[in-house]
Amino acid sequence: MERATPNTRLDSLDLARGLVMVVMAIDHVRCYAGVPAGGPEPAIFFTRWVTHFCAPAFAFFAGTGAFLYGQRVHDRAKLATFLVTRGLLLVLLEPTLIRFLWTFNLNYSQFVLAGVIWMLGWSMVLLAALVGLRPRTVGLLGLAIILFQQLFHFLKFGWLMEFLYPTGFATPQNINVLYTIVPWIGVMAAGYGFGAVVIREAPARHRFYRRVGFAATALFLVGAGTIAALSGGDGDGPWLFRLLGQQKYPASQPFLLMTLGPTIAVLPLLERTRGWLAGVLKTFGRVPFFYYLLHVTAIHVAAFVTTTFRGEGVHPEWYATAPYTSVPPDHHWSLGQLYLVFFVVVMVLYFPCKWYAEVKATRPRKWMKYV
Repeated sequence: MERATPNTRLDSLDLARGLVMVVMAIDHVRCYAGVPAGGPEPAIFFTRWVTHFCAPAFAFFAGTGAFLYGQRVHDRAKLATFLVTRGLLLVLLEPTLIRFLWTFNLNYSQFVLAGVIWMLGWSMVLLAALVGLRPRTVGLLGLAIILFQQLFHFLKFGWLMEFLYPTGFATPQNINVLYTIVPWIGVMAAGYGFGAVVIREAPARHRFYRRVGFAATALFLVGAGTIAALSGGDGDGPWLFRLLGQQKYPASQPFLLMTLGPTIAVLPLLERTRGWLAGVLKTFGRVPFFYYLLHVTAIHVAAFVTTTFRGEGVHPEWYATAPYTSVPPDHHWSLGQLYLVFFVVVMVLYFPCKWYAEVKATRPRKWMKYV
C-alpha cells in the first residue's frame, strides 16, 4: 500500500504554492509591460488566464497551512493568536510597504489599494474566529460562503461594505478595492477544512483529491460550458473564451470551480514530482511572503531597466498607481519581452529565496514565521 511521509505531503503543497507564485509573476510583469488583461488575441488572453489560478490556490492553501500549523502546535488558542497577528501584519503592510514597492510613490493620499495581501490578512483574522470549530465544519462553512456569496450584495450599510462584497456604493476616490473579503474568506476556510484530508494516508487522500478535483472541473465544464454556448452572439468571441473568461472580481462560483478543481486534482501528481525544477518551485513555496515582497520590487526595477534599454528612459509616473499602470499604448512591450523579463526575474529571485529558506529551516527566529 502506498504511503507517503508528512514531508512528502508538505513538499507537494510547497510545490503547488511555488508554482502558482511563479505564474503570478507573469501577471505582475504584464502590469508593468502595459499588456492588456486579456482580450481577443489568444496569446494575450491565455497570458492572463493562466494567472487566474494563483489567488484561489494561494488563499486555499493558506487555509490548509493554518490547519497544519495548528496540528504542529496542538493549541487552538495559539493558532488563533498567530492568525490574528499575522493577518493584521498583512493588512498593515498592504497599504504601506507593499503599496510603496508597487509604485515607488510616497504620496499615500493619491492611491490606496485593497489587494490580495490585504484580503489574505483579513481572511486570516476571520479564520481565527473559526478554528475552535471542527475542521469539517469550518470547511463546510467556507463552501457555503462561496456558494451563497451573492447574498452579501443585499447588505446595504454604506461604502465600507464594499470591502466585504460589492453592494453598489462608491468608495472614496483614492481607495481601490480589488479583492473583497467575500468570497475569499470562504476559500480560505474551505482550505482549512481540506487540511484534515491532507493528513490522511496516501491512498485515501489521493482518492479525495481526484474525486473532488475532477468533480469540480466537470461541474464547471458542464455548467459554464452550457451557459457559454447559450449566451453566445455576434461579437461575443469564441465559445472557449466565453467559457474561460469567468468573473474574478469578486470571484464567482464558476471561476473558483475552474481554478481550484484542477489545482486539487493535480496534487497526487505533485507528490510524485522530483527533479531540479520541482526543487526550485518548492524553494519558492517555502518562503511565499518573502518571495512576494522581492518579486514586486524586482519587477518594478526590471521595468525601469527594460524601458531604458528600449530607449524610452525611466518613467516612474507610468507606475505611480501600480498595478493600475498607465503605460502609453505605443510603449507597450511585446509578449516576448514580457516573458523574457519574467524569466530573468524568477531566476534571479531563486538565490535569495534559497538562502532565506535555508536560514528559516536551520536557524529560525520567531519573527520568521511571519515572513
